[in-house]
Amino acid sequence: MIATKHRRTAAPPESPAKALDRTDKMILRMLQRDASMSNVALAAKVNLSAPACLRRVERLKRAGVIRAIVALLNPQALDTGMLVMIGVVLDRSTPESFAAFERSAAKVSGCMECHVVTGEFDYFMLVRTRDGDSFNRLHAEQLLHLPGVRQIRSFIVLKQVLSTTQLAM
Repeated sequence: MIATKHRRTAAPPESPAKALDRTDKMILRMLQRDASMSNVALAAKVNLSAPACLRRVERLKRAGVIRAIVALLNPQALDTGMLVMIGVVLDRSTPESFAAFERSAAKVSGCMECHVVTGEFDYFMLVRTRDGDSFNRLHAEQLLHLPGVRQIRSFIVLKQVLSTTQLAM
């Protein structure tokens, strides 16, 4: 008879989202609407004591559910009202060419987001700039010099219908 060893494999770690209760979700909804409110005000809105609320917020930060608390700025007030979506096609699909592009894209002035995508493009970038002239300069001085780029297509946003930072829960 051959003896076999049974190894217990650890269950995969539970997603932080699955561990959220109703109060955690209320805290997250409130903070997404206004992260500048005091802990005392937040605690009152979610029916907790201030210390209990603070413990929950700190736990959510440690778990990586709350990534950062930031101020959302008004682009028009800061003279960066033009929003441009940029589709990028690389000339090669290698890990090295993707890494080189991503390092450089992170340094593009006004680049708010950069995403690897499927389909016709390899990347979509979201860039804010002042106006058409400033975008033309950005295109000539930075975008055309990104490594490994075969094609760039720019889509100037005429009207922003929806832009939110709030995740649905």
